[in-house]
Amino acid sequence: MKSPTSTDYLQLPRMPNSRLSHIPGDSGQLPVLGDTLPFLKDYLGLSQRKAAKYGRIFRNNALLQNSVALLGPEYNELVLKNSDKIFSSKLAWDPLLDRLFPDGLMLRDFDEHRFHRKILQAAFKKEALMGYLDVMLPRLEQGVADFPKDQTFGFKDQIKALLLDVAAQVFMGVEMGDDADKINKAFVNAMEASLAVVKIPVPGTLWYRGLKGRQTLVKFVESQIDEKRKVESADFFSQFCHAKDEDGNYLSDEAVRDHIIFLLFAAHDTTTSTLCSIVYALAKNPQWQDILHEEFAALGKDKPDYTDLGEFKNAALVMQEALRMYPPVPAIPRRCIEETEIGGYRIPKNTAIGLSPLFTHYMEEYWTEPTKFDPERFSPERAEHKKHFYQWLPFGGGSHKCLGLNFAEIQVKLFLYALLRHYRIEVEPGYQMKYSAVPISFPTDGLPIKLVAR
Repeated sequence: MKSPTSTDYLQLPRMPNSRLSHIPGDSGQLPVLGDTLPFLKDYLGLSQRKAAKYGRIFRNNALLQNSVALLGPEYNELVLKNSDKIFSSKLAWDPLLDRLFPDGLMLRDFDEHRFHRKILQAAFKKEALMGYLDVMLPRLEQGVADFPKDQTFGFKDQIKALLLDVAAQVFMGVEMGDDADKINKAFVNAMEASLAVVKIPVPGTLWYRGLKGRQTLVKFVESQIDEKRKVESADFFSQFCHAKDEDGNYLSDEAVRDHIIFLLFAAHDTTTSTLCSIVYALAKNPQWQDILHEEFAALGKDKPDYTDLGEFKNAALVMQEALRMYPPVPAIPRRCIEETEIGGYRIPKNTAIGLSPLFTHYMEEYWTEPTKFDPERFSPERAEHKKHFYQWLPFGGGSHKCLGLNFAEIQVKLFLYALLRHYRIEVEPGYQMKYSAVPISFPTDGLPIKLVAR
């Protein structure tokens, strides 16, 4: 079954609220905009208030779209497993990302998605991951050495630039150099533009900056393709330039370009979000800094290998808990391509569906004191995350589950290893991180921290 196309999306009728009036819910606080503002400012609180009032299935209106929220592990499983192939990822993401990150993996469905996913998987096989260590660790250690010491600085911008540089080396085999700031800003503008309410390219607007960001990314990647096609090398960009489809044809420059841009974005933006959450949690819970310091020191050598990373059990627990509390992608959209019934309610064709990993991660039915940072909830002795297979899903689930989850864990562990062996993380007394959950969880205050030598 092939992916629906953007033309298919345009041919489907827009979903008026009256078509969903048989489902509990409301049209939001404001005319037209509905709940757009609380969705952007307090997505978790909005979801919890609606669920308390209407239940785990309700209709709502945000970002100029009427949709049906399906909350909880059972609905996560139903939609993400997608056994009947009636939920489209492409048609859900296209209105947000098609002009900004076209033809990325999550903007594909079914057979087309399976074909491209198989090609991209080569970047994340064990042999490839092992090779990345030699590139990543020295660069992460140098990045930590370059961070300001004994003074407050914004961690988010520093780690984002560092991770983009690492991703460029790992996946493209290039040094960012003087282009780093420009490319980083382009990614930020493109991602922020995905939530633009008015999509008219007027200079100064969010949408205009996003389209300009896209142009910058296209120019940067396209400038590298000809050289990468000439000689095959170990980096993924080169491998992708030489990959062939089932008929023996090389993928087009456009396909290579779009996959590389999306891969760079996914590899550094979501890991930036993850490390911001981890660093904040560790600063607020310094006893866990000591636990990880001791775990890293026990290795007894400066350079961990691939096998050593598997022994960093406590680092894995910290990462899992931070991802529970602050999943990088807190909401997962889908769109029905056929009429169906869910929870006793008829869901019309072309209905926008909203899943919420963030809501699920705070459900008291599954998590003890869910607002508390408690990495040991993921320990083998407690295993709170195993009550339902779809209750912890910072990487999504089903056929669209994130390809780079093992890469992300390796990168997080290497960074923490480089950082916590030598430094403590401190924040001002009483500091509470200000952050926005959507579209990707990021601190809005830059995450001011101080690094102090041990």
